[in-house]
Amino acid sequence: MRIPGIFTNKAYSKYEDKLESEVLQGKIPEHIAIIMDGNRRYATEVLKADEKEGHMKGKDKLEEVLEWCYKVKVKTLSVYAFSTENFSREEGEVSFLFDLMEETIMHFADDEKTHKNKVRLRIIGEKEMFPDGFRNAVAYAEERTKDYSDFSLNIAVAYGGRQEIVKAVKDIAKDVLEGRMDVKDIDESAISRHMYTYELPDPDLMLRTSGELRISNFLLWQMAYSELYFADVYWPGFRYIDFLRAIRSYQQRKRRYGK
Repeated sequence: MRIPGIFTNKAYSKYEDKLESEVLQGKIPEHIAIIMDGNRRYATEVLKADEKEGHMKGKDKLEEVLEWCYKVKVKTLSVYAFSTENFSREEGEVSFLFDLMEETIMHFADDEKTHKNKVRLRIIGEKEMFPDGFRNAVAYAEERTKDYSDFSLNIAVAYGGRQEIVKAVKDIAKDVLEGRMDVKDIDESAISRHMYTYELPDPDLMLRTSGELRISNFLLWQMAYSELYFADVYWPGFRYIDFLRAIRSYQQRKRRYGK
């Protein structure tokens, strides 16, 4: 016998409320990093549509997840939107993705919710690789939100974790060669100061959607002690209940840092 949807929806809502209550009583991660994976597969397998539909659904999901962060008081959200390797995709898809990201960033910069919640936006990555229109949008959005500190949204674009470390090493080497720094002063803190995220705490929790069990060159330095969570659902299909389960999993783990 098929159970009517109204009953399953009520049961789902009741479970979600219970889970939310449990999560809010525990320690909330200050910084969550997300690898937003599965847009294209969601489009072809779930929507039976063009891959662009999956990317647009993925954009909407990011806005939704940011709302969840406001709700449970996650102060910093970092997401992997476009890697340096993604430039190898077809030119039409790359152009579409940058147009979509430009639209997203401009909307974020002008959205009253951004200013009400005092969210600072940072775009991290190799900005010299950005198309002109996207670069202008980034400058506009970062300028509009630069004085906020209640929440932080960091979007990694043209980003690679290894490339970030190489850049930090080069910057430090230049400082040493030009006399601004001594070799003996090179330590973990010095390297961290040369990362894109130097003003932010390292991620407490990294989650990846789509069921893939990789971190794919994302925040390699910063995630040295992060808890990892892999959700077997495509990014556009990621639900609030999945978000809460990831946080609950984080809360249930014992973080010893080698002690």
